[in-house]
Amino acid sequence: MSGESAAGTRQRCIAHVDMDAFYASVEQRDRPELRGLPVLVGGTGGRGVVAAASYEARRFGIRSAMPMTEARRRCRDAVCIQPRMSHYQAVSRTLFQVFREFTPEVEGLSLDEAFLDITGSLSLFGSATALAQRIKDRVREESGLAASVGIGPNKLVAKIASDLDKPDGLCILLGDDIRAALDPLPAGRIGGIGPRTVERLAGHGIHSVRDLRAAPESVLTRVFGRFARQMRQRAEGLDERPVCTHRPDQSISAEDTFEGDIADPAQLRGELGKLCDRVGQRLQRKNLRGAVVAVKLRRDDFSTFSRQRRVSPPLGEAAPMLRVTAELLDTWLAENPGARLRLLGVGVSELSPATQLSLFGQGTEGRDLDQTLASIRERFGDDAVARGRARPRD
Repeated sequence: MSGESAAGTRQRCIAHVDMDAFYASVEQRDRPELRGLPVLVGGTGGRGVVAAASYEARRFGIRSAMPMTEARRRCRDAVCIQPRMSHYQAVSRTLFQVFREFTPEVEGLSLDEAFLDITGSLSLFGSATALAQRIKDRVREESGLAASVGIGPNKLVAKIASDLDKPDGLCILLGDDIRAALDPLPAGRIGGIGPRTVERLAGHGIHSVRDLRAAPESVLTRVFGRFARQMRQRAEGLDERPVCTHRPDQSISAEDTFEGDIADPAQLRGELGKLCDRVGQRLQRKNLRGAVVAVKLRRDDFSTFSRQRRVSPPLGEAAPMLRVTAELLDTWLAENPGARLRLLGVGVSELSPATQLSLFGQGTEGRDLDQTLASIRERFGDDAVARGRARPRD
């Protein structure tokens, strides 16, 4: 699309780079025999979900987060692959190195998605189109993968632009092109508007971004409350959020959906130990500690509960985390005797940098063991070792 700013102007220019079907594309890159085939990456057990679907699979209506059983029903010829997260993380590091060739202002949203503030780089390439194409070329040169790039005057427009021409797309939305591109889109394409809000808007006759932009203030206030003005601005393509180079972690968590429902408290505590090990490892990698520890519990009827506790001093090791979460779990099980769980999760929030060990070693419980486990996993993978209590029963 047209509407570029002239080279050298200081209008803010933001790029949104989104890798196409990232996990599936990596698998097709690494295994040429999979190219052109419907590929599903995700849990292959009875309760697995799709983490990524190739574009060949998407033609069957398959999307991320769909139960794998439903995906297989829709496409019986799909090739199902277990995720290789450490491998995808390594590919992601290569991608972000490429992004930083163009600007130091890179805000990562996930392993395969980022905002780039390229305002200061435009003059080097002559136009937004040339710069976007160069990003795509460098991504392909270094990773062998296709990326869709959208460019706009802000994060909202750039993200929408990157999705308009997928896969392997390039879309520039600047100037007069912004309203022409946004107005016909469904209102749900605006960030912050989920399925339930889409239904409420439809009840007021608001279906498109154009409808949202022209809606009476009274209607927007009923739907969005104090965010009414912000949502109208977004419908107008306005967004003042900066690209944040450093995005501090708000929480660190891990969860597992079991192959079969679990009611045995001892077995659940074993699963809890695995989750605490994973969360503790991530906290140590990032040199963080957390002041709030939580457990997430999902019953066989899909009802979901959470329990949390504030701890002092903040913790960053698996052993004290397991003690707290086990108490939370036991209390909930006592309140819900005979409950069968399909999912269990552990999370730590209110994070802060880990301080030096105190003179008397306060807060060091399990640190040596955690560090040993972490070093083994760093070399051989996350599933290479677990604590004795976390091993499954024979």
